Amino acid sequence: MKEEFEKLAAAGKIEGRHVAVLTQLAEAGCCTHRSWGFGRIKAVDTVFARFAIDFPGKPGHPMDLSFAAESLKPVSKDHILARKATDLDAVRHLAAHHIDLIKIVLNSYGGKATADQIQQALVPDVISDDWKKWWETARREMKKDGHFIVPSKKSEPVVYQAQETSLQDRLLADFRAAKGLKAHTTVALEVLKVIPDLKDKKAAAAEVIAAMNPEIASHQRTQTALALEAIFARDELIEACGLPPAAGAVTAAQVWAQEGLKFGPLLEAIPAAKHHRALESFKTANPETWVEVLRGALNFVSAKLAKEIANVLINNGKLDLLKETVSRLISQHAASSELLLWFGRERNEDYLDILSPEVFRAMLTSMERDQFNEKRSNRLRDFILEDQQLLAELTASADIEIVKDLTRALKLSPVFDDMDKRSLLARLVKAHPSVQSLVSGEQTKQDSTLLVSWESLERRRLEYQELVEKKIPANSKEIAIARSYGDLRENHEYKAAKEMQKILMRQKDDLEIALNRARGQDFTNASTESVGPGAVVLAMDLATNQPETFTILGAWDSDPDKGVISYLTPVAMALLNRKVGDEVEFELHGNTRRHRIEKIEAWKTAAPAGETSGDQPA
Repeated sequence: MKEEFEKLAAAGKIEGRHVAVLTQLAEAGCCTHRSWGFGRIKAVDTVFARFAIDFPGKPGHPMDLSFAAESLKPVSKDHILARKATDLDAVRHLAAHHIDLIKIVLNSYGGKATADQIQQALVPDVISDDWKKWWETARREMKKDGHFIVPSKKSEPVVYQAQETSLQDRLLADFRAAKGLKAHTTVALEVLKVIPDLKDKKAAAAEVIAAMNPEIASHQRTQTALALEAIFARDELIEACGLPPAAGAVTAAQVWAQEGLKFGPLLEAIPAAKHHRALESFKTANPETWVEVLRGALNFVSAKLAKEIANVLINNGKLDLLKETVSRLISQHAASSELLLWFGRERNEDYLDILSPEVFRAMLTSMERDQFNEKRSNRLRDFILEDQQLLAELTASADIEIVKDLTRALKLSPVFDDMDKRSLLARLVKAHPSVQSLVSGEQTKQDSTLLVSWESLERRRLEYQELVEKKIPANSKEIAIARSYGDLRENHEYKAAKEMQKILMRQKDDLEIALNRARGQDFTNASTESVGPGAVVLAMDLATNQPETFTILGAWDSDPDKGVISYLTPVAMALLNRKVGDEVEFELHGNTRRHRIEKIEAWKTAAPAGETSGDQPA
């Protein structure tokens, strides 16, 4: 094409300085434009002096040759963009060979590219899903390969070099170039990851350990957390390579024995991935005191570290001591928001005896305390709002009066804005409908007083007592036993026990609502001037001229064979407040009935000494 472009230049259709660039573009067949991106040159029109180029969304776009020479950059056939455009399936096939594909990308960008550049070149055309997993595998393979330099920082480029350098030589070179104990510990951990791939792992580890020991000694008091992190890395290298500990080297036990250490802040300064190792190290160094130190630290660390401390205590058979500590802090309203955040997230069957409305009260207190101290963390508040089941679970087995007290406390709390507070109150109402009046500020029909006979009231109380003292505890044991069977997704016994728990809790709530509304009566000396609870009504069926007797008693009284009905039934509601001679109409068994009141008597008068309520219908 060079001659064709030279002819065009001689004819004055393009400038002579453009010939070389246009020749490169035509031979490459691919190009990039700063605005339109990658393009494929489909044709060269020497008559009209223009290219036809396929850009994304611009197929066959015509471009003047002079403009093309100024605005386009040639892309070689080996460039990743060109290879994707010409044979995408072949490039996708290369994705299984991580290093080969990475090499093409790096060579496309002059031998080096950052992780972001590599991702942009491959996702989503070549790698459509799980880029993170693919990239982690590629990084491991590149680190083992002698041609790649893989940086620790994401912002630095991965470099391809033609001359191969062994993994051991590269890591030791990185270690020697690193400055300070922090940087040396980072490289030591990299060495530890690839120990099996080193040609002389003992020699490599020995060099790293020898350099780290004096630095650890100089940092053990000034940067204790860093010194411990370095000790852990050093000791893992010693164990992995089977080396003897260096004489006189500072140990973790010596660090823990230093006076004036602040246990909680020190642990927080150690990377989270090393928290478990640090706790086990402290336990080994302090066999007599570690339990009390860990219990004492629980209330002064982050939720993540509290979880690690709890796991160490549980795994060493100290669950009861852990529960005692948490329960005491909750009951005293001294628990920190971070401790309560851990407890809320981790709540399970092990803590059934602690899970109660008091936990939520302690949460409110801790958040109010944080607000007063101007702590800006909202982690506990966000958790409470996000966990839809928290309030229902904490109040599931609580007495209704306690739930009402909690509802009042939530309404008065300043830690939630109005919208969030309404959302939480709605959850309480859903779990305990009887608190609706407290939330709405209105007295609903369901909240009105129920008149009941003393006998029926006692029956309901006994029913409630059996529910809370026998049935619910038995169900809790069934849940715990079923949970021990394993995988909860396929555990039918567990699911059945949890369903029964919902039924029992609903029964409990319904009984509490009813008992709270109930007012016991003996219905003695009821008025005979008009019909009311405690009246015996003689009425004539006007359709059959047959007399009927209705004894109207409490809300829970019913004995149809003896004519005893509740004052809340449709028949009783039609008769209430009516007098002798009045005609009433009501529905019974789907039929409209019409009666005339013939006589009104009191169900009973004050009973003589020795007479019991059993002498009358109940």
